[in-house]
This record gives sequence, structure tokens and C-alpha cells, in this order.
Amino acid sequence: MVKSANTAYAARVPLHQVHIQDEFWSYYINLVRDVVVPYQWDALNDRVNSAEPSGAVRNFKIAAGLEQGDFYGMVFQDSDIAKWLEAVAYLLESKPDPALEDIADGLIDIIAMAQQEDGYLNTYFTIKEPGQRWTNLAECHELYCAGHMIEAGVAYYRATGKRKLLDVVSRFADHIDSVFGTDPGKLAGYDGHQEIELALIKLYQATGNERYLRLGRYFVDQRGQKPSFYAIQLEERGGKTHWPGNVALDLEYSQSHVPVREQDKAIGHAVRLLYMLTGMADVAAETGDDSLFAACRRLWDNIVTRQMYITGGVGSMPQGEAFSFDYDLPNDTVYAETCASIGLIFFAQRMLRISPEAPFADVMERALYNTVVGGMSRDGKHFFYVNPLEVDPKACGGANRKYDHIKPVRQEWFGCACCPPNVARLLASLGEYIYTLHEGTLYTHLYIGGEAQLEVGGGKVKLKQASNYPWDGKIRLEVEPVGAAGSFALALRIPGWCKRASLKLNGSTYPLNDQTVVNGYVRIEREWAAGDVVELDLEMPVQRIYSHPLVRANAGKVALQRGPLVYCLEEADNGANLHEIVLPREAELTAVREEQLLGGVVTVRAEAEKLREEDWTNGLYSPEAVPGTKPHPVKFIPYYAWANRGEGEMTVWVRER
Repeated sequence: MVKSANTAYAARVPLHQVHIQDEFWSYYINLVRDVVVPYQWDALNDRVNSAEPSGAVRNFKIAAGLEQGDFYGMVFQDSDIAKWLEAVAYLLESKPDPALEDIADGLIDIIAMAQQEDGYLNTYFTIKEPGQRWTNLAECHELYCAGHMIEAGVAYYRATGKRKLLDVVSRFADHIDSVFGTDPGKLAGYDGHQEIELALIKLYQATGNERYLRLGRYFVDQRGQKPSFYAIQLEERGGKTHWPGNVALDLEYSQSHVPVREQDKAIGHAVRLLYMLTGMADVAAETGDDSLFAACRRLWDNIVTRQMYITGGVGSMPQGEAFSFDYDLPNDTVYAETCASIGLIFFAQRMLRISPEAPFADVMERALYNTVVGGMSRDGKHFFYVNPLEVDPKACGGANRKYDHIKPVRQEWFGCACCPPNVARLLASLGEYIYTLHEGTLYTHLYIGGEAQLEVGGGKVKLKQASNYPWDGKIRLEVEPVGAAGSFALALRIPGWCKRASLKLNGSTYPLNDQTVVNGYVRIEREWAAGDVVELDLEMPVQRIYSHPLVRANAGKVALQRGPLVYCLEEADNGANLHEIVLPREAELTAVREEQLLGGVVTVRAEAEKLREEDWTNGLYSPEAVPGTKPHPVKFIPYYAWANRGEGEMTVWVRER
């Protein structure tokens, strides 16, 4: 279905209406509140002595005239502050926290003081290059930083009702509107790193000011127009660049090679593309632009059918943190930036809000349970920027390291620290992703326990969801309508990984067939009464998963998946030289609950084989056959949990015979 001007666009579900109480997810949400956000506040204030300094808070204090000094960090360092504030806002919207709110209010005061008289806000150009505003859009991320601050301002206003940051970002957006456009005297340009597009739509939704919708649409429409805006600015700068190389001339890198409606293949920097697609979907939804939504769908299809890892990671190439070409999915040199999977979740959510189809939610779930959760350690203080599917620590360190970008353990912080606060803001806002209301139907996209109070059918309904997901597929929903909400449709997703499902309504079997299951959701339409119970049972066997034959890296290999979770072998359980392990096709795969391991997980056991390396006595090469194998029991753990027990080898894909 393509969205048109008279089709409903599912609104955001406010976080105060969704209270997560879930064995799996409550741990992470509490971790974000109790550990991650305080730790990141310390990191942003340079109080984590063993981590790379940030300078982000101090930059704002210098720009505000509260301290003296030089700008420190990346040109886009402001965005770390904005994402942290956005995470705080989501936590406050979910649950009051006066102490945390006081800290955020103090930071907002500083940000407001750093804003220039004309509304401009960027510490790099205020402190370091005050005369060079908007002169290097290809490289310097001014609108990207603006977008993240706008998102923070909207989120904080929704959470607290306080307008100070919202007024700051509205003034900034007004300034941007006065600078950019196709009118005479304006810059007919756009940022090298997309973000402003989706942020302006949020600002429009929060304020009702249509100028922000028009400006967001302008940035979407202007990208890729000829002649190249970046080339024009490069000539005006006399060829001066901010980074080594020349990003301004690599138009595919920033998806500026052709207008967005003409793009049909994911290419270039992965995070930029996914933020762009999120903004495109938002604009398409708000304006009823069918051609823009069609472009979103084409690019979605290319990503998920040809360029996405089994873990929901995207961006296979370290050069440019980028997509490469169809079916190029190496496991050991992969990039798969945590932020890229978060961007994929943003995009999937927007597509669901336009057209509720289970494949969008399937991908959202895959990225969430594997790459995103795997991007942070269980202590909340260590993070992955890059998410490999195969690791040998010998290749990652020392003078002879092969892969600078691959880390065998999570890091405390990064000089470019975009991923840690991105994980925080996504997990803090997880309640937004569970349900949507679309044209009178209440859709359940994710199976996360808790209670939600939602408006549907002219009244309200309370939903209580309980499950042991992702460890088993038994989901129970209690429905309690209030007022006029008694008659509506409830839709539950049947995940693509589930080959057999059953459903009961008040203890009686409910049919799952072509009439009741539409676009991957079983739809129950009735007059609901308090005490109604829906029980969905998703069979969750361990599955062997194979790659498309054109994925060279996985030829002759198999991966294991159970429910939404992808599994891996880790050296801690299976010894070194994981590449020597062979999983026979007839080997039985047994799921085992281990309460004391990694916070309580389901592991997968199998009787595998391993090459008899000790029988090889023929030097480096030999005309004699490879030695035989010996029995070698193996244990697979969920991929998200790897690297929580020290440094060691890891692999997702295993040889099969």
C-alpha cells in the first residue's frame, strides 16, 4: 500500500502510555537510566579518566562565554550532547526523575547562552571558525548537529512541557530557513550528513508550524540536484577541505549523486542513507507524496534483500563506513556501525507507521535484538562502534594488526562517540516501537512485556502483555477497553522466522488463514470486553540459516537462529581456532536455558567436529589431504552477548558438511 494524502499516518505513541515490565528489556532500560546516562554524562564532562576525552560540554561552556579555551573534538561534537539530552528526555517522559531533570535543565541553560543572536548554534564555528558558517556543507555537519539538537528540543518539550530548548531549536530552525532555499540570495544546498530532514518533521509535528515541514521537504528534494552544490562550494573555498581526501566530489558517499526519487540502490555512508530514508518516509507520510514513498520502498528492498547482515547490521565496507555492492557481506572486515542499525530501526518504524507490514517489523526486531543490544556491554560502560561477525583478536591489535576498525572487546568511549548516546536514546525510547494505531487497528509489532494505555476507537484500551520473549514464543495479551473503545481490531505480528504459530482467544482456538492474517499480522476484530485474553504461541526451534549463493564469505557455511536471536561461537566456550569447527548437517541442535550465564540466556548445544590439526605434519603446504576430524561438542550463545567474558575469537558462520 502506498500512502496518499487521505490515508492515516500512525502517530507516535507517547512513552508515558507504555510501561515496560519485561524480563529481557527491563534490565537494559534500567541500565540506561541507572548506569549508561550517568556514565555518559561523566564522559561528556571528561570525568572518565581511562576513556578518550570528549570536550563536548566544555565546548558549549566556552561558546557561552562561561569558560576560556579552544574547541576540542570532531567538527560534529555538539551532536553527542544533543543525543544524550534526547535520551534523558525519553527517560523523563517514561518516569519522573527530578535530579536528572535538574542536570538537563542546567545543560539547556548553557546551550541557550551559546546560541548566537541570529539563532545560529554550533560550537565549532562559534569558537574555531566564526567567519566560515555554511561554507562547507559537504564535510562539516552543521545541519546534522542542528538536526540532533532539534530532536532533543522536541523530546524534552514532550517529556517535561518546558519550552526553553524547544524555543532555542525553533529559533535555530528559523535561522536555517532564512539561509537555505531556492529563492535569490539563499543557499540552494543541503548537508553532507543527513539528519536535519527527519528532525524538521518532528519539529513540525510538535509545533504545527508548516514552515518546518516545507523546509524539511526542501532538503529532501534539493539533494542530488545539478549542478552539484558541493562542487560549487569547493570552488568557492579554493579547494580547501576539512578532512583528508575530497568528500565534496564523492557524491555517492553522501547520496547526492542523483535526486532521491531516482535512487534505487543503497550506496555510500550507511548512517547518512538511513537517516535520509527516515526523513524521506516522514515527508512522504506528512505530504502524501507517493513517489517519495515508492523510492523509500525500492531502497528498503535493496538493503534488506541484498546488503543486510543476518544480524541486522548494514554497511559492509570500512572505507567510508559504507554500503559496497550487492551480496558483498564479508564477516571479518565488516563495518556494520551500531548507528547504522539504529538508523535502520528508525526507517523501519517510519515504514510501519505508513504501511503496517510484518517484514518492516521483522527487520526492526532483527537489528534491535542483535546488533543494537550487542553494541553495548552488560555493564553499560563499554561499546562497539563496529559489529563484526567473525573476530580473531590477533588480527585486531599489535604492530601487525590487519583491521584497525575491528575491536575484539567493547571500548569505554570514542573520539567519534556517535554510537554510545545513540544506543542510549533508542533504548530509552523503546516504548515507541511496540505498538502503533493505524486506521482503527491496534498493531503489536514487538513482543515486550508491560502495560500500555492507548486511545483507539474513540476511547481507551489497556493492554497487558506478558511473555518470556525472546527465549520462548508464548505471548499473552489481556485486553481491557474503557469507554467507547470496545469495538476495534487488534493485530499481532507473525514473525517471518516463525514457521508455525497458533492463537487462542479466551481459551478457544482462533484460525490463522488468508482471511485473518494480512501482511503478516493476525487481525482480530470484535467487541472487546474487560478480561479478554489473547494467547499467541510462536514455535521457536533452532533453525539453520543459509546465505544467498552470491555471498562469497558464507559459501559452505551455516548460521544458527532461534526466534529473533542470531547465535555465534565464542572462544570462551569452544576453544581457539573456531575456523576448524565443522557442524554436520545431521547434528542435533539442542536449546538449553542457562540462568547463570551472561544474565540468563538460552544457548544451543551440538555435537560438532574439529579438524585434527595435530595430525598435520607436512609443513605449510602438502599434496596430502587435509587431516580428518575429531568429535568436538560446541556451545552457541546469542550474538548480542559475545565479548562480555574477555577477549577471544568469535564467529557467526560455521562450516557445514
